[in-house]
Order: sequence, then structure tokens, then C-alpha cells
Amino acid sequence: MKSTLLLLFVLTITLSSAQDVNWMTMNEAFEAQKEDPKPIIVDMYTTWCGPCKIMDTKTLQNKHVSEFINENYYAVKFNAEGTEEVDYNDFTYTNPRYKESKKGKRNSQHLFPHALKINGYPSIVFFDENGQLIAPVVGYQSPTQLEIYLKMISNDDYKRLTTAEAWQDYRDNFEYTFAN
Repeated sequence: MKSTLLLLFVLTITLSSAQDVNWMTMNEAFEAQKEDPKPIIVDMYTTWCGPCKIMDTKTLQNKHVSEFINENYYAVKFNAEGTEEVDYNDFTYTNPRYKESKKGKRNSQHLFPHALKINGYPSIVFFDENGQLIAPVVGYQSPTQLEIYLKMISNDDYKRLTTAEAWQDYRDNFEYTFAN
């Protein structure tokens, strides 16, 4: 009985500390930028990717991360092997080689991440307030690891980081506040 109550208590605390990001589609994010320009963050994942699932639960549902994303970005969750149509730079990106029989397994790469030269998952992809690609961050990121990119882009600090030395100095002096 005590162990059941303890388990329920821990589960309640864990679930109450998670917060959902306000996800939308790529096309919805591009449309939203027309009314209220702000950067876009894309969680580019695949359904079979273990690190993608871990990053979703451990990083993107972290209270600090999700609150910061919701306040400063349009957030998109994009299946890099899915079928969503994306209208970007006067072209409609699709996944013409998608096979329904492989749904939930490794499938054909969507043309949108292919055009962005994204080949590793998970990838967090940033677009500026005008919908122009800034950069992808490939691989699993903890809340603390993602924090520097979230803040650097939302503050436009990336625009002045034009050398490896400037980036190193920025990293060395960055004050982390997100907990893992």
C-alpha cells in the first residue's frame, strides 16, 4: 500500500512538472509569422528514433524549455519521414516516396529536411522571424545544452557570432539557468 501511494505521488509530481509545447505545423508557423513575426523552432524527428523520443520527454517537456519556447517561438514538431506538405520559398515539399506499409518504421525522407540538408535525428532547426533558415542543431540535446541555442537565437545574438572565437567566447560566458 505504501509503495503504491509513493509511486502515485512520484508520478503526480513528474507529470505536473512536464509542460506541453504549443506545437503547430510548418505552414501554420509560416502563416503566424505574417501576423506576428518571431522565430520558428522545429523538432525534426522520426518515429523509429530512440533519442528523438528521449529528447521529447526529457528536454522538450522540461518546464523551463517548454515555457521559453512557448514565449519566444512558434514551435513545430515535424516528422522527417512523414507526409505533411510544406510550402516554403515558393515550393511545396512532400514525401513522394513515402510508403504507407512502412508507417512507424524507417521510411523515405521527406523533401523538406532533405532540402535543408538534415540527415541526423533528432534535429532542432531554427528559422528567423522572416522564415529564413538559421541553422540546425543535430543530435540529442539536454535542457541545458538546448538552452544556449534557444536564448542565442531569440535574442538575435547569433547575428554577431561570426567567428569560431566569438562563439567560444559566447559559450564560455553564457549563464545557464535551465535545470536538466
